Amino acid sequence: MAINWFPGHMHKARKEIKKVMPQMDLIIEVLDARLPFSSENPLVPALRGDTPVIKVLNKRDLADPDITAQWQTWLEKERGVRAITLTHNQRNEALDILQLATEMTPDHDRQKSALRVMILGIPNVGKSTLINTLAGRPVAKTGNEPAVTRAQQAIKLPDNVLLYDTPGFLWPKLSPEACGYRLAISGAIRSAVIDFEDVALFAADFFLDRYPDQVLARYGLEDRPADGLALMDGIALKRRFLGRGGVPDLHKVAEVLLNEFRAGKLGRLSLETPEMVEREAAEASGEVPQTKD
Repeated sequence: MAINWFPGHMHKARKEIKKVMPQMDLIIEVLDARLPFSSENPLVPALRGDTPVIKVLNKRDLADPDITAQWQTWLEKERGVRAITLTHNQRNEALDILQLATEMTPDHDRQKSALRVMILGIPNVGKSTLINTLAGRPVAKTGNEPAVTRAQQAIKLPDNVLLYDTPGFLWPKLSPEACGYRLAISGAIRSAVIDFEDVALFAADFFLDRYPDQVLARYGLEDRPADGLALMDGIALKRRFLGRGGVPDLHKVAEVLLNEFRAGKLGRLSLETPEMVEREAAEASGEVPQTKD
């Protein structure tokens, strides 16, 4: 099942961002540290030109630290890009972003004009929370559901920085297809437009392949299931998510599995590696034969 979500307000946001981005001195793009590639908007490189970018890998405390380090190196291969990590409750680390912005714009004289910074991020990566942290006051609406921010706003920050907040937007076609699934697992796509069981089965297969010890420990399973569906059946039995006749309630299992991943209850797990997404991109373009990861 291909997953896509591009509401009208996202299309409007893209057009507004395209119009004002040439006026910006620097861009901050907030990514989910568990899926930096899938949460990185592919429209941004074409829109930013030579404007320097700080990639903020947010939710560091939920991601696999070794893989996060790989992503920092991978992202900084792009010219004009610096990558840092962040958790939601580290205000001093968040304020370091402003210091880094100064280092990346050495020719800008803030005595004469404000440093114009645009902050971007797809839904539910923690962009609004970061804005409130930088501002030291609640200026951006936050929430657990994606697409909370609907309109641009300019926010004055210390040291003559003017921060332009933008609505979180996805893109019309999520490709490779696995990106759509990973975004859905993370909560970046509204629950109403995804098939919970389908997305959870994708997650179960991935967790079983990459993080078997963590997932078996979380659900008290002694033997490794054969596949993701068997894992979901095992969770249903352990948690007693059973319907009439003892049939596993896979929808209930799906909700629990996805919500517990999002809350970090399965441990520090990442959904993708640089090597994985490079292979997926090559497979999607037909450059290499498709293989099971």
